[in-house]
Amino acid sequence: MAAKNPDLSRNNRLVIGISGASGVAFGVRALELLKVAGIETHLVMTKAAEMTLGYETGLKAKDVEKLAHTRYRIEDIGAGIASGSFRTMGMIVAPCSIRTMSEIATGVTSSLLTRAADVVLKERRRLVLMVRETPLHTGHLRSMTQLSEMGAIIAPPVPGLYAKPASVDQLVTQTVARALDLFDLDLPDTKRWGEDLKDGRRSPVKPARGE
Repeated sequence: MAAKNPDLSRNNRLVIGISGASGVAFGVRALELLKVAGIETHLVMTKAAEMTLGYETGLKAKDVEKLAHTRYRIEDIGAGIASGSFRTMGMIVAPCSIRTMSEIATGVTSSLLTRAADVVLKERRRLVLMVRETPLHTGHLRSMTQLSEMGAIIAPPVPGLYAKPASVDQLVTQTVARALDLFDLDLPDTKRWGEDLKDGRRSPVKPARGE
C-alpha cells in the first residue's frame, strides 16, 4: 500500500468556523485568502451566522459555501471534522461568539462547530478563536483563561492601525491575515512591521568601536 502524503492529509487542511457574532466578514475573508493560498478549507457555520451574513454583508450561505473546499451542516455531528482521525492543521473560529466560546471552554458541545473545536483541542492542534465581544465581564475573562490553559489562542479581531488601512476592507484583510499567521501561513496580503511598512524599518545597529 502506498504511503499517504502527509502534506495533503494534514498540513494543507484548515477548519473554518463562523458563528453568529458580529464580524462575519472576518470568516469570509479567511476563506478567500486561504482559497488563493491553496489551503483546503472545511467550513461549518451556525444558523445565527447565516442570519448575520445577510445583515452585515448581503451575502447568502451559498455564496460563502462556494469559497470552501467542503461545507458541513451545523447539526452533522457525524462529519469528518467531528473526529480526531480526520487530520488537519487546526481550526479558526472567525468570528467567535461568547456562546460558542463558552461551549468550547466547558466541553459541553451542542453543534458540529463546537464539537470540531473540542476535537482540535483534544488532539493538541492549533485552535484560534477570534472572540468578538466588548466589554467583557469576569465570566467571559475566566472562560478565556480556561481556554488558554487548554491550549487555545484567544485572538480578538483588534485592528492593527500601524498598517494604515485605507478602507474597512484592508482593515479586515490585515486582521485576518495576522490571525492566520498563527498557523504559520505566510500570506502575501499581510503587512509586516519592519518589513513591508516603511515606518517600521530600521537600519542595522552598528556596534561601537572596541566591541
